[in-house]
Amino acid sequence: MNKLVISFAFPAFFALLSAGCDPFSTRGCFGGIAAIEAPFEMPQLRSPVFQDRTFDIRSYGAEAGGTVKNTDAFAAAVEACHSSGGGRVLVPAGTWFTGPIHLKSNVNLHLAKGSVVKFSDDFDDYLPPVFTRVEGIECYNYSPLVYADGCVNIAITGSGFLEGQGRAWWPWRKFNREAVRMLYQAAVEKPVTQRRFGNRRVRLRPSFIQPVNCKNVLIEGITVGSGPMWTIHPLYCENVIVRGVTLRTEGPNNDGVNPDSCRNVLIENCDFDTADDAIGIKSGLNEDGWRVNRPCENIVIRHCRFGLGEGTDSALSIGSEMSGGVRNVFIHDCRFERTSRGVRIKSMRGRGGFVENVWIEDITASRVSKEPVLVTMFYGSSTVKPLAAAAPIFRNIHVKNVRCSGAETALAITGLPESPVKHVTVENLDVSARKGLICADAEHVTLDGLKIMVEDGPLVRIANARDVAVRRAECPAGTDVFLEIAGERTAGIVLADSDLSGVLSPVATDPNVPVAAFENAVLGE
Repeated sequence: MNKLVISFAFPAFFALLSAGCDPFSTRGCFGGIAAIEAPFEMPQLRSPVFQDRTFDIRSYGAEAGGTVKNTDAFAAAVEACHSSGGGRVLVPAGTWFTGPIHLKSNVNLHLAKGSVVKFSDDFDDYLPPVFTRVEGIECYNYSPLVYADGCVNIAITGSGFLEGQGRAWWPWRKFNREAVRMLYQAAVEKPVTQRRFGNRRVRLRPSFIQPVNCKNVLIEGITVGSGPMWTIHPLYCENVIVRGVTLRTEGPNNDGVNPDSCRNVLIENCDFDTADDAIGIKSGLNEDGWRVNRPCENIVIRHCRFGLGEGTDSALSIGSEMSGGVRNVFIHDCRFERTSRGVRIKSMRGRGGFVENVWIEDITASRVSKEPVLVTMFYGSSTVKPLAAAAPIFRNIHVKNVRCSGAETALAITGLPESPVKHVTVENLDVSARKGLICADAEHVTLDGLKIMVEDGPLVRIANARDVAVRRAECPAGTDVFLEIAGERTAGIVLADSDLSGVLSPVATDPNVPVAAFENAVLGE
């Protein structure tokens, strides 16, 4: 019996090793991808498989050196690969100058070690316009630098470098407010087929890498430099894997990875040094997002490092373009360093939509200048104001095992009076910050296992919130006020299982707080 087990075990052992998985893990491995263990239903993603055929771009007329434009050679190699049933389009070592690259089904664009793909900064190379979504609104605009529409089984792999040369596009940022206003007006007045841009009058920048309506997408191993705007921007895609990618971007709005109304996305083992948000989860803006009505759902982010430089805003941002809804997001075992924020869930009146079922677990953060976790419905838009007053819905948000040093605020949850944030749990939060935790316009909140050190003000401030339980809190001796309660809509506050013996004033209340708000409070039990 043992011999039979061994005869099967050893092949499986070496198969796991060859796939790059840990053979001693109980989680399994799926085509080189460790099993996904999410708190929601999600399929085990596998890397797409390609035919063992290679199409070297040099065979189609490509010339290295960085001066000859190789757009036609890339297109010919992609077409030959696709037409033959798929395989690998090889970019050898060297510098290769090109316009946009449009992928097709069953094509793996493979960047060999030492290869640099350098994209043209001539705007006209990215015409005619293609179907896309810009800042949450569908339209036709300049082609992304790498683009695919309606494809199955596509990949960008290898250890080479994609250099976007986005500097030529960046001055358009100063026209962004007017450009987005025109786009928004078109979204209200015109069908998508008539929202045609891609001109220097409106000046809407394209994304860098954008698969649209694609299934089974892999981006692995490459390094990506600065493009015109958002860097990796899958739109309406299913089964997307981004792994082992290094993102080094500068310039305005150069987010790292922005899944947009996608389903089943895995982002793992990536390094982010981005000029804006590292990861931004989107699902459409206002009326156009409601019309399309495609949520972004089933997103797992694990084993990533964020903010290796000085420019990253949020490590993970959900919104503010979330009008189609966002659900089932799990970020865990990640490190934030020198980011402005850790995780930010943001929206505003007029967005509508929902964000639900978000898990933030096992996060280590240092030198986060603002909040390690921020949930807010008061995000301000500098471009367009919503025409409606539809309030967003935030619910089922869970934070567990987060350690952070050097923050401005320990954690902040802020809803709207007409749409409070609902069903939030915070467990084992260990933070040193200038200010304490804030919970305002929220309902059904549990704060369990708080260890907060602050320089100024109370450790926890609750305002206009209902059914909030604070349990197992640790409070440094000599603290002035542990819990401050404010707001006439506050009710159902419980403080329990906490040793506050070294606190001068365990609870301070605002005069507007109803007496019944803390009638059932339990101290030290």
